[in-house]
Amino acid sequence: MVSRNIYLQMVLRIIFITLCAVAAVYFFFEKHYIIASIAAILLVVQTSSLIYFVNQTNRKIAYFFDAIKNEDFTLRFPEKLSVKSLEELNHSLNMLNAMIQGIHVKKQAQEQYYQEILRQADIGIFTINQKGHILYANPTVQNLLNYRPLNHVKQLNLIDPNLYELFKDLNPFENTIFKLGNERGKREISLKCTPITIEEQALLLVVVHDIHKELEDKETDSWVKLIRVLTHEIMNTITPITSISESILNYFKSENRLTEPGNFSEDQIKNTAKGLEVIKNQGTDLMSFVQSYRTFLSVPESDKELVPAQALLEKIKLLLDEQKELKKVKIEILVRPQDLELYLDEKQISQVLLNLGKNAQQSLEHQDKGTIRLIAGINTMNKKYIQVQDDGPGISPELMDEIFVPFFTTKNTGTGIGLSLTKQIMRLHGGSVAVSSNETTQFTLTFN
Repeated sequence: MVSRNIYLQMVLRIIFITLCAVAAVYFFFEKHYIIASIAAILLVVQTSSLIYFVNQTNRKIAYFFDAIKNEDFTLRFPEKLSVKSLEELNHSLNMLNAMIQGIHVKKQAQEQYYQEILRQADIGIFTINQKGHILYANPTVQNLLNYRPLNHVKQLNLIDPNLYELFKDLNPFENTIFKLGNERGKREISLKCTPITIEEQALLLVVVHDIHKELEDKETDSWVKLIRVLTHEIMNTITPITSISESILNYFKSENRLTEPGNFSEDQIKNTAKGLEVIKNQGTDLMSFVQSYRTFLSVPESDKELVPAQALLEKIKLLLDEQKELKKVKIEILVRPQDLELYLDEKQISQVLLNLGKNAQQSLEHQDKGTIRLIAGINTMNKKYIQVQDDGPGISPELMDEIFVPFFTTKNTGTGIGLSLTKQIMRLHGGSVAVSSNETTQFTLTFN
């Protein structure tokens, strides 16, 4: 509506200016000089009026945009004018100003809301630009680092030189555990530095999390699980020994007096021999259990070397194929890229893979057919991995948190240290082991 009225005003003014110009020229050549002069005066007046009209409109729009640029929403244009087109223009500019003001207020409210969330968050957050300036740091990160205000990445050198080493090149890095020591004592923090771009400015978003409490909780939980398993195993072994020892002792003592040698019956002698044999077997089992515990604790340091993934998995496949009773299980190998090499202790990782492969075979023994896949490759984080996958019945969610606990087992035979030993060996390799069980069960060994 506004643009149409202005358009009509402009057209009418230009037409009138054109008519005045034509009339002035026409009457001048017809030697009607008075009329030609009047037409020329009207031409000048109309031209000046058009210039004023255009400048007035341009000035209003320029004032409007300057006010918006400076976030000044108090500018108002009069809406009661004699010129209809200007009145409608002023009304439209006032409406647009109110709309932008509303959006600006909402944006400020949202910004305050998000800033309050960041201030109250338990996780420390700060951003760094390419020059090392810290543009924002919430109170949590300042409390964690015990330094305020944080303005530049070089200040981290005053907190801990090793911490500054992580950031001085201003390069992003994956999740890193850092032991921070200051007058408050030592604490472990998790650091992750991620690149982001805001308004065409490259920034680094750093997330800092104090994991001391989580580590304590995990450590306590691990001790509880371990003690529960140890107590279960030891009690299962000791209970029969105590019971049988008490029964045999009743043969030899009666009313606090030793039984005479001639008073033993043949059945008592046989039962005593059997009982002692059971005690011996239980003692042997307990010694074996303790020995397995010593094995778990005494894993040697890894002797790493570059090993072709294809050759390693071929060897594991050959060893698993020796299980004659499980010939119905198909074993497949997939290596991408074909020339992939892994830096590892071949003996230790072979032991790990063989144990995982046997577990997979045992999970498939009640199926008519099954497949085990030995996979090696490079994941999206550019880390090399080996995966043992099977299409067996899977692992129940209740057991997922227990399977890596030392000596925990669901089998009738075995010590229950296989998977915990796997975790220990991967830790010595600086890597990790993870398990998932949905349509397939897969154990993934990831190497750093």
